[in-house]
Amino acid sequence: MSERKRIDRSKLKPVVLDLLKTGAHFGHATHSWNPKMTPYIFTEKEGQHVIDLEITAESIFETMKRVSDVVAKNGKIIFVGTKRQAVKSIEDAAKACSQHYINIRWLGGTLTNWQTISERIKYLNEREAQFEAGEFNALNKKEQLDIQKEIDKLNRRLGGIKELTSLPDLLFVVDTQRESLAIKEAARVGIPVIALVDTNCDPDPIDLVIPCNDDSHRPIRYIASLVASAANEGRERHLKDLAKGPSDEEIEAEVAREYIDDIAEEVEAADEEDLLGPGALKLIAEMGDAEETETEAETAASPEDQT
Repeated sequence: MSERKRIDRSKLKPVVLDLLKTGAHFGHATHSWNPKMTPYIFTEKEGQHVIDLEITAESIFETMKRVSDVVAKNGKIIFVGTKRQAVKSIEDAAKACSQHYINIRWLGGTLTNWQTISERIKYLNEREAQFEAGEFNALNKKEQLDIQKEIDKLNRRLGGIKELTSLPDLLFVVDTQRESLAIKEAARVGIPVIALVDTNCDPDPIDLVIPCNDDSHRPIRYIASLVASAANEGRERHLKDLAKGPSDEEIEAEVAREYIDDIAEEVEAADEEDLLGPGALKLIAEMGDAEETETEAETAASPEDQT
């Protein structure tokens, strides 16, 4: 879990007020809390914990910066939220920033068995392309319907990540208890996780905790939209960098790398005489002969051999 950075309270106030309106401060009943969430709890009221929204706002600012930086480097994010309250918000946010999402069911191995998942994604994309191209028109209606059902089923499970060509650089998760498998897989492959964490959850496996009510669609939608806007800002930075082209330092470094590669290829292709010259080879041969003579002399003088 990352350490929070203090942010000017004047910047936090508008976000705190928005969070308050969405009900982001409502935690779980005090009897069902996780003690590890103590640092994020402001108070207790009528048997229910109240989340410290200043901490939530700080975490949102840190999240937006991190998301923007990841996307600015052409990184990819998966929005993950399969509970009923998160399904639409997660999909809308991901689509709004041209990122990826899983909102129906997390398939085991999505990260830890990416090769198999990517093959299924490839199969889905191929089937869709074939269907759109009319390659199944010669089949009867039942066969066409079966293929369409297969495509629909694959889309429900993989449709949100079918444009993903490699493992993502970051996960944004709603409800860490429900999405525990996704979080475990991310930890195994070294992908950082940002998550909405309610008072009944364990914050330890999360890299950046956003303490928040994760049982209402309003705070989920609000925070997911802010994450999407940060991703769009990062994408704009990435496009500007592409338009500017490489810097002088990057060009010089690339020229140096190419020069080193060329030399390495020449060395590998050349024979010993080309590299050292006949004089050096003759000297090495003489040194080798001298060493052999010395070894033979030592062997001849060995007491064991005389015995």
